[in-house]
Amino acid sequence: MRVFDWRSDSDAPRGSILFQGGRGDMAEKYLESLAHWHAQGWHVTSFDWRGQGGSGRCTKAANCGHIDDYGRYVADLAAFYAEWAAATPGPHVVMGHSMGGHVLLRALAEEAIAPDAAVLVAPMLGFRHGIFGPFAERAAQLMGGMGDMARPAWKGNEKPYTTTTRNTLLTHDTDRYSDEIWWQTHQSDLLTGPPSWRWVIEGFKSMRQLAGDPRLERIATPVLMLVATADALVDPRAALRLAPRIPACGVVTFGAESAHEILREVDAVRNRALGEIDAFLAQRAPTP
Repeated sequence: MRVFDWRSDSDAPRGSILFQGGRGDMAEKYLESLAHWHAQGWHVTSFDWRGQGGSGRCTKAANCGHIDDYGRYVADLAAFYAEWAAATPGPHVVMGHSMGGHVLLRALAEEAIAPDAAVLVAPMLGFRHGIFGPFAERAAQLMGGMGDMARPAWKGNEKPYTTTTRNTLLTHDTDRYSDEIWWQTHQSDLLTGPPSWRWVIEGFKSMRQLAGDPRLERIATPVLMLVATADALVDPRAALRLAPRIPACGVVTFGAESAHEILREVDAVRNRALGEIDAFLAQRAPTP
């Protein structure tokens, strides 16, 4: 695992944040937000998920994001969290965007991690329906089974069968989108392209199983969930259905002003999101 670790400059750190990005992300995409929390006295840490970013690849197609079981993501998070929590000052906060939010919530439900607080940003708890509608999971199984399931599921973009461009799916802020492209251009080994068919199929399976997991009702960790209701990449309705089942879960919604990457949106959206997170953290870890 490729790890980003930025220790607090303070003699009395406020605590430690472990931030996990989404599918295809690398730590560099979130330097702006990580710097925001670091300036407040937090230790900030992140690692690139296996199979993407600067971490080891899981298929010969180096730019294909592949996983054979989402349980591996959960196990990686649990193992990393145990060592990280033992080596950093508390309180300990975990944050996850998109796929990172999905894995984080699974780990909470499975009691694989026990942080003091958690933040889920546009969590991947359901895929937006495409041309196959409610039969999308079955369609993915059929198409994926026609060859090597480690092969890319599609050629480009973040979502197949759409005319919406990748940048529009992710953010309205062209400069922040360009920042991601700059990193991928100047450090090409960080680039992760389309997911594999197995990633897609296992994603459907993991989200379906999580939605039916009764352990959600027993999560003790306070959770803040940020949801973009106009998200065209993941299904915000799935997140809004699931949130009430988590005992201590607050929800903040954004409308048409926000695409999928809430923390990489235009300043009006991003600053509001950071303000909501900061207020949540102030309750869990007041400034010394």
